[in-house]
Parts: sequence; C-alpha cells; structure tokens
Amino acid sequence: MDAGRVSGPSGEGALPGDRERRLDALEHRVDAAVDRYAPYAGLVIGLALTPPFLDDGPAWAWATVGVLTPVTAVWCAVFTTMTPVRAERPALGAVYMAGLLALMAPLVYASPLFAFQSIAVYLHAFAFLRGRWRFVAVTLGATLVAYAQVGGRFAEFTPGLGLAMGVLVVANALFGGGATYFGVFVSEQSRRRRAIIDELNQANRRLSETLEENAGLHAQLLAQAREAGVLDERARLAREIHDTIAQGLTGIVTQLEAAGAADGDAPVRRRHIDTARALARESLTEARRSVDALGPRQLAETQLPDAVADMAKRWAEAAGVELILDTTGDPRPLLPELEVTLFRVAQEALANVGKHAGAARVGLTLSYMDDVVVLDVRDDGRGFGREAREGSGFGLTAMEQRVRRVSGTLTVESAPGEGAALSASVPAIPAEVS
Repeated sequence: MDAGRVSGPSGEGALPGDRERRLDALEHRVDAAVDRYAPYAGLVIGLALTPPFLDDGPAWAWATVGVLTPVTAVWCAVFTTMTPVRAERPALGAVYMAGLLALMAPLVYASPLFAFQSIAVYLHAFAFLRGRWRFVAVTLGATLVAYAQVGGRFAEFTPGLGLAMGVLVVANALFGGGATYFGVFVSEQSRRRRAIIDELNQANRRLSETLEENAGLHAQLLAQAREAGVLDERARLAREIHDTIAQGLTGIVTQLEAAGAADGDAPVRRRHIDTARALARESLTEARRSVDALGPRQLAETQLPDAVADMAKRWAEAAGVELILDTTGDPRPLLPELEVTLFRVAQEALANVGKHAGAARVGLTLSYMDDVVVLDVRDDGRGFGREAREGSGFGLTAMEQRVRRVSGTLTVESAPGEGAALSASVPAIPAEVS
C-alpha cells in the first residue's frame, strides 16, 4: 500500500468495489477452509466424546477407533487438504467420497458419536460429486446419522425402530443435505452475480473509454473541418476581394487617371471624379460586408440564444414579419465554430424568408439536447418545390456546406403554398473540449 493512501471501507483512497472485493475474498477463504477442514471437525468431536462412551467397551471398538481415525484423517488430507485438491477431479472425487463413507461406517458402528463426520459428507457431496451421485452420497450419510441417532449397535432393532430410522434418514437427508444444497446454490448464484457485475463493469469501462475516444475523434474532426473551413474562407475572401474591392479600386484608379487627362474639359473631369467617388463608396460597402462575414459581432458580446434572438428581432422589425422565438433545453457554451454556424444559418434563413417567402409569421426555435443542438426556422410563406430548390442561389448550398463542415446536418422541407421548414443540427460539443 502507498504510504499516503487512505485505507478503510470509506477511505478516500478506496477504489469503487473494494469493499465488495474484500467481502468476496473473505467468503472465498471461509468456504475453502470449511471444505478443507470439515472432515477433521467430525473426527475431533468423535474422539473427544468416545472415550467416556466406550469406557467399558470391547477391545475391537477401541482398535477400530484407534486405527481408522488416523487413516480417515490421512485420506481426507490427501484428497482435500493438500494442494492441488485431488478431489476436484470428478473421478477422484468419486473415489474420495466412496472411501470417506467406507471409513465412516465402521467408525459409527464402533462409536455412534463419529456420526458428526456427516458434516464432511454433506459438504463434500456437493463439492466433489456431479449429478445424482450427490444425492446418493447424502442419503448414505443420512443413513449413518440415523443409525447413530437410534443408538447404533447398542439398540435392539425392532420394526418400530426400523420405521423410526427410515423417518430419520429422510429427515436428515432433507434438512442436512437440503440446507447444504441451498447454501451451495446461494453461493453459486452469488458467484454468477459477481461475474455478471464484473462483466457489466468492464462493459461500462469500455463504453466510457469508447465515448471519450469518440469525443476526442469528434473534436479532431472539427479541428480538421475548422482548418478546411479557414482555407475555404480564405479562398472565398480572395475571390470577393478580387471580384469586388480590387476591381473597384482598379476602376477608381482608371477614373482618376481619366480625370487628370481631362484638365481642359471641366464637365468630363467632374464626371470621372463623381464616378470614382461612387466606386469608392461601393468598395467601402463591400469591404465592410466582407469584414462582417468573418464572424458575428453579436457572439463576441453575448451568448448564442441571446445573439440569435437579438438578430432575429431586428430582422423582424425591418421586414414587418411576426416572429415567434423559443429556446428549449439547457443553454450552454459550445465550440465557437458551432455557435458561428448556427448563428449564420439563422441569419441566412431569415434573409431567405425576407427575400423569397412573402411570409407573415416566422417561428425560430433553438433546442439544446444531450448530444446535439438543433435550430429550426419555420415560415408560413409561399413555399417552393424540389425544382425551385435545385435551382436556388447560393443561400441553401452555403448553409448546407457550412453545417457539414462541423459534422452537422441540414434538412429543408417545403411545398408550394405550404411554407417552409429548415432544421440545422450540430453536435453539442462544449466549449471546454477546445
């Protein structure tokens, strides 16, 4: 034991199941001791009580006790006490029990007090025999006990005494053998339950290890998806800068150069300068839009449910649409990539409703579950069919790609005239995993 470890049933250093394991070990030691030393208990009791009982007995009785007692002790030691326990082998177990009963019979005849040897007969019949032979041995042991109980060789046998002995045989077999059988049965059931509990504990440990490994793999996949998303976002920004800001700046330079070349024509010069000013404003607007697309400012200032609610309320006021907001479950911080994904999906979904649905009412629900977080957006607008969705613009495709990057799923259900329902589900990985 470690020097600093607390021991005891309730010590802080005790591992789960230590108490049960100690009790199991104690029970096993007790059972092993009883199985090994039960034969000697009957011999000791018989030897202790026989001398006064045979005070004036015949010499052959003393000789029988003097010879067979050590022989029985050696017989039991060879088969049940020495290691390995030979009686555990079925064939040798039968030899051992036959010899034990054969040695017990003359001892009981010489002194009925050696009937206490039946303790070993009952116990070892169930320990070392198989099938119906157990009950045969128990019945023979019960017969010897009944013989001793009616007085043995000292009693005058009559039909009534024989009947009494028969009743005692049945009673001894039922009570002695039955109690032993019940004890063995309970012990076996306890052993099986312990084995089942150990298997369940091992299965739970393997399941916990698998869940931890899956969580680590999921986080690793998200990290890889994040890296891929960063590369995709860089490529997208590069395209936007090239297609908007860079082209706008090129146009501004061209207009300013044209204005410089038109010093003698004031109207032409003014027109080029106005065009350059308009291009500059447009480029500034595109630059701001690109910066806003990098990450929601609202998420840096508040939690996801509040950020989504604030964004949705402002959109509803501007669009003149009735908004129904709801958050279920226990809101908790998620990985930033997951929260950004849900926020952007909600933002794009509402924008699509404003552009295409013509809806009067929109419902938005954010549901926190044990393993996933789900965003649902429903509207009562005009809806669309499969062909319209396949021919839609960048919005739905962008949302689906964004959700897939974080190992989530996106489903859209709609039909002409029946509104639309969008559901985005992402894994509920807490922010601490990162």
